[in-house]
Amino acid sequence: MGEDIVKYTDNGAPIKRHRRKIVTELGDFVEEINNVSLEYVRSFEFDSKLMPSTWIVVRIDGCHFHRFSEIHEFAKPNDDRALNLMNSCAVAILEKFWEDVVFAYGVNDEYSFILNKSSNLYQRRANKIISAIVSYFTSTYVMRWKDFFAQSELKDPPSFDGRAVCYPSTEIIRDYLSWRQVDCHINNQYNSCFWKLVASGKIKREAQNSLKGAQLQKKIEELAIDYNKLPIMYRQGSSIYREKVDNVLMHQENEESTECYGKVIVEHIDIIGPTFWLKHPNILDE
Repeated sequence: MGEDIVKYTDNGAPIKRHRRKIVTELGDFVEEINNVSLEYVRSFEFDSKLMPSTWIVVRIDGCHFHRFSEIHEFAKPNDDRALNLMNSCAVAILEKFWEDVVFAYGVNDEYSFILNKSSNLYQRRANKIISAIVSYFTSTYVMRWKDFFAQSELKDPPSFDGRAVCYPSTEIIRDYLSWRQVDCHINNQYNSCFWKLVASGKIKREAQNSLKGAQLQKKIEELAIDYNKLPIMYRQGSSIYREKVDNVLMHQENEESTECYGKVIVEHIDIIGPTFWLKHPNILDE
């Protein structure tokens, strides 16, 4: 018998051992492998394929982000650095999964990613899609931390959970995104009032009791908060999509105009009304 390379040293030099000696040492083990069939183990795996020809929404949420934001001393009620870091990570998702993710909407520590109806990413297996998007988003968050928090060390690892839901029609996708933007508006109103009360000297429990059952619009007026002058990112969240451009390809015999997509855009806009969608019909084009 000849020699086999079994491993390498730290400097890359191969370590060779006689094949006869290796087989002698592993003899019983090799025989056992050859005699055992373990394919039945696969029968316990759960087939988590999502419905075909439906829009897929993957929504990620920060885990224990109240604690995370306190450890890293985020500004309240909104921290531009943290929000822009989230936006940067979402842009990375659209760039990474550019054939599948067509739109994203985010607010605070939450982001929703819309995958087109024809997507066959990971054969539409929910666990693979969710884990791929969540893990890439989380690792990007860690890698880009210093780009937004130059003076702050990352003291605790961020974590996000995720879920995937299928929606059959564009109308329902629009309703879903409207629901998230309405939630953004309500939460921002509440948080603006809450932290204004805390800044005035109330403890957090007193501030919560003061807002319990209150009409937020009236409370905003009572606290003299000029809500409409707050940054639009706080009030409307962040929408991310690819800019569509027309590209002319030159061929030897003729000219052909074809559709392609440019850079990823981050905007803070109304996505409840029709204006945005009429301007960008390609995003949810079935």
